[in-house]
Amino acid sequence: MTTEMQEIAITEEKPLLTGQADTTKDAELAARILLDQGQEHNVETPHGVLHVTLHGTRTTRRPAILTFHDVGLDSKSCFSPLFKFEEMQEIVKNFTLIHIDAPGQEEGAAAYPTGYQYPSMETIAEMIPAVLQFFNFRTVIGVGVGAGAYILSKFTLANPDSVEGLVLINIDTNARGWIDWAAQKLSSVTSSLTEQILSHLFSQEELSSNTDLVQSHRERISKASNLINIELLWKTYNSRRDLNIDRNCTFKCPVMLVVGDQAPYEDAAVECNSKLDPTTTSFLKMADAGGLPQLTQPAKLTEAFKYFIQGMGYMASSCMTRLSRSRTTSLSSSYSMDGSRSRSRTLSQGSQGGQMPPSPSQTMEVSC
Repeated sequence: MTTEMQEIAITEEKPLLTGQADTTKDAELAARILLDQGQEHNVETPHGVLHVTLHGTRTTRRPAILTFHDVGLDSKSCFSPLFKFEEMQEIVKNFTLIHIDAPGQEEGAAAYPTGYQYPSMETIAEMIPAVLQFFNFRTVIGVGVGAGAYILSKFTLANPDSVEGLVLINIDTNARGWIDWAAQKLSSVTSSLTEQILSHLFSQEELSSNTDLVQSHRERISKASNLINIELLWKTYNSRRDLNIDRNCTFKCPVMLVVGDQAPYEDAAVECNSKLDPTTTSFLKMADAGGLPQLTQPAKLTEAFKYFIQGMGYMASSCMTRLSRSRTTSLSSSYSMDGSRSRSRTLSQGSQGGQMPPSPSQTMEVSC
């Protein structure tokens, strides 16, 4: 009798719940795909149109994470491996991502006509406020690489209240000197545009080894339908002016400088570090990272970024596994949840490291 009752109970199950669950899963999957692909927008600015891709819920309770790519890259090729990295999802799920493509640099962009006057670095920086207004964000955390780091720096200096933090990868704050200008002229005669840009993006060791990453970018750049646009941005970047920052005229927000230990702009990043306020600046020199650490070492950069966000008060304490095990020291500003700066600063050190220094008053150089 018991067996029969059990069999009857099984046949009485309603299959409708299974169907409802499948529908819910399908909806969640569709939403996930939409978030992964991003929402693309063409944003009108006073100086032209910018292609912008937004990922996330578009909540304005927190600052958006706003990215700007380097020459020879677009927002996808520059940042997708980093922000799709598994351990980065802890951050991504709590913030809206805004990826900006420099004019004419997005994938599939039409080539500009001959004689087109490309905007200067300053002009591109002046286009960013229109993007914030379009998405109704009051503040952002900027993440820039190379030319993008320079542009975000210009934007931050002109709009200090709009930026709560800056992550600058391969930053060069200086204009090209006469020696650099002459070398660039010679390079333009002896090397193709693609090779010039590759020398900007990658270390000499990576170029000599002709890594898979170098090969893939060489093919992508050389076959780009908008190669003329890439050349215009390259010339504009090489015509940049000094940022003119020093200890008395500097960023008003916490800054994390990142560079590979063999990167083309290692010396420039070190010089920039010397000009910034050591109480609000952390310096991350990454071993075995090459010229594009966000592509070659996303795990290490993710951990450092977590420390940076945590120092601003926008994330609870996380388990910093990789950096902790490698005895990495991270220096970051301590912030309240609303983003206002606290007087205190925190120094997090790996569990295998030595005792915590008594005063975190100096910028720390981090090698990992």
